[in-house]
Amino acid sequence: MTLEVQSLTKRFESVTALDGVSFTVPTGSLIGVIGRSGAGKSTLLRAINRLSDATSGTITFNGENVSALKGRELRRWRSRAAMIFQQFNLAGRLDVMTNVLLGRLARVSTLRAALNLFSEEDRAIATAALDLVDMADYAAQRAESLSGGQQQRVAIARALAQEPELILADEPVASLDPRNTRIVMDTLQRLNREFGITVLVNLHSIDLARAYCDRLIGLQAGRMFFDGTAAELTDSVVRDLYGMESDEAGAESGPTVAAEPLPQLEMAK
Repeated sequence: MTLEVQSLTKRFESVTALDGVSFTVPTGSLIGVIGRSGAGKSTLLRAINRLSDATSGTITFNGENVSALKGRELRRWRSRAAMIFQQFNLAGRLDVMTNVLLGRLARVSTLRAALNLFSEEDRAIATAALDLVDMADYAAQRAESLSGGQQQRVAIARALAQEPELILADEPVASLDPRNTRIVMDTLQRLNREFGITVLVNLHSIDLARAYCDRLIGLQAGRMFFDGTAAELTDSVVRDLYGMESDEAGAESGPTVAAEPLPQLEMAK
């Protein structure tokens, strides 16, 4: 399946957040979206998920016009294109398992969800998702008791419970320390490589983008500025993309992630 974005434009009154953005993402890709704050990165992912409708342009997935979906079909699309947010968006007072089960909402009735009447299949899927991110031991803990890195891994498990074909991660490591940054990025990369889930991830850090992503898309003031491999993202391109001198661009792109090895997460069998 292929994601195609054609001439996508998003305006907020007098501000143009996206300006004619076009690109194609083959199935199984891990794409990094980079650029300065305000370049349109978050707007792009929210438009693809249809959390915010574009002003013009089209989004298609495997030939289906996502831009035209409404009602049940739109809810189904949002399940297929799971969002992961910078601030986790967990229900802090609910336990970890319930938070992950919320990823099944598109597949159960509102009444059953409100009464926490999830099926054994739903619970098995949620448990497998928690196993995948090494958080099954925390299933009964309240989400608010977890560290930031643990909460983000629960958020990834919730996204996996949706059984998505596409993951849209909006600055998923922006508030994490270097160790948890590595764990989260390793997890996203493993989901992409071993399960074939297509991933689009917004990143501030150029180092992370180069290390983890097959391909990079650079936005500048809402327009496509760069589309290429990590090797093609030279320091000169980075300076032009961020509109800064090289040392300033490094500061804008975020801290270098610690290089020490981390324990590998166990994959679900």
